[in-house]
Amino acid sequence: MSVLKKIEAKLETMARGDREIGRYIVDNPDQMLRLSTAALAAEIGRSQSSVVKFSQKLGYASYQDLKLAVSEAKAQEWQVPAGVIHGSIEVGDSHQVILRKLIGSKLLSMQQTVAANSERILSRALDLLDRARRIHLVGVGASSLVARDFSYKLMKLGRNVLHDSDSHIQMANVSTLGPDDVLFALSHSGASIETLRIAELARKRGTTVIAVTGLHDNPLSRVANIRLYTIADEERARSSSITARDAQLTLTDLLFLLLVQRQPDANDHIHNSEAAVSVLKAERS
Repeated sequence: MSVLKKIEAKLETMARGDREIGRYIVDNPDQMLRLSTAALAAEIGRSQSSVVKFSQKLGYASYQDLKLAVSEAKAQEWQVPAGVIHGSIEVGDSHQVILRKLIGSKLLSMQQTVAANSERILSRALDLLDRARRIHLVGVGASSLVARDFSYKLMKLGRNVLHDSDSHIQMANVSTLGPDDVLFALSHSGASIETLRIAELARKRGTTVIAVTGLHDNPLSRVANIRLYTIADEERARSSSITARDAQLTLTDLLFLLLVQRQPDANDHIHNSEAAVSVLKAERS
């Protein structure tokens, strides 16, 4: 996970001094890379030792190690294509500006979501999904649509999958799970009460919980055994969960493709599924 995203996610829970240091680094990473501990401390009105301690609290041995991590995060940033605008859509925006902002926000959300999940944590999630006796997918609202899409993909691979859009049925299904099963719970906010209660019941039954949620600390992430992260520009007032949904779809599509890659008979399952559906298509034509 990018150190800049990690700092940003923790800002609200930091003490005032650490929050000021973290906010400066997040807002001015290029300037930070050119500053010594003394110069950065002077820039924000804090002591030099507070900058060193801030680095250590993030798990780095020194300020130089933190600078190296910030430098690597900047180097790995994916650039939105030229001419594409990222930003909140305003009432007075023209059709073309809205289109460019929409594409920009979608691309940025998908790119940052991929960058936020390390290969190590993705491999752990894949191992659990691969070995699971049953996979139960849950989510409400837009997350339910993503859960349904992922369930269809997993079924194509011959996986034993449970999904229902009704939260009461989801809860009933979870009551049958055990230690050999996996609950895959989606909630960008991590505060959806139905999803949270289902995850809590799954943990009580010894079921492994994989949560797909935002970077910020939230109830669902605290319940989960494994946390996968989505990055979405959903802070402002909005009419729908557009970027959060795209981030979730990007992550679940990535997991699906990685499962296809590691499952020897995946292509056979997919071919059989397509062949079965083609019969229905032929009858309609």
